[in-house]
Amino acid sequence: MTIKAGDKIPSVTFKKITDDGLADISSDDYFKGRKVALFSVPGAFTPTCSAQHVPSFVNQSQALKDKGVSAIACVSVNDAFVMQAWGEAQKVGNAVEMLADGNGEFARATGLTLDGTGFGLGERSTRFSMVVEDGTVSHLNVEENPSEMNVSSAEHMLGQI
Repeated sequence: MTIKAGDKIPSVTFKKITDDGLADISSDDYFKGRKVALFSVPGAFTPTCSAQHVPSFVNQSQALKDKGVSAIACVSVNDAFVMQAWGEAQKVGNAVEMLADGNGEFARATGLTLDGTGFGLGERSTRFSMVVEDGTVSHLNVEENPSEMNVSSAEHMLGQI
């Protein structure tokens, strides 16, 4: 079953590199009491993800915050070290938090998986964006073709909130 607007975010643990090292980020705590713009990509350093998706949210971060978004997060089925390196390469700074779903726990729990075995990627998350308000999905935008970015862009999200 796929998550939809009105559903609660599943309880999972993301990983993130902080100044103190590898940290666990509880989805329950992360989304509690605030509005979060979350987007997911099939893989760090992949073409559409790097050329379009992350830049979309970095470039629109202030506009999203002006509409009440407290945090912007990118999640991918990659490890925390890859996500940190990708964030640095993308120059996300404080605009976007890079959250690792290294074991695909979040992707499976939301039902938003992608079979990338034909490309040597294994099971990944498909390309999507969502607005999460106090732990509940208010808007969900899933790409029909995960190699394209249309409805999951920051610009599309801005038109929704």
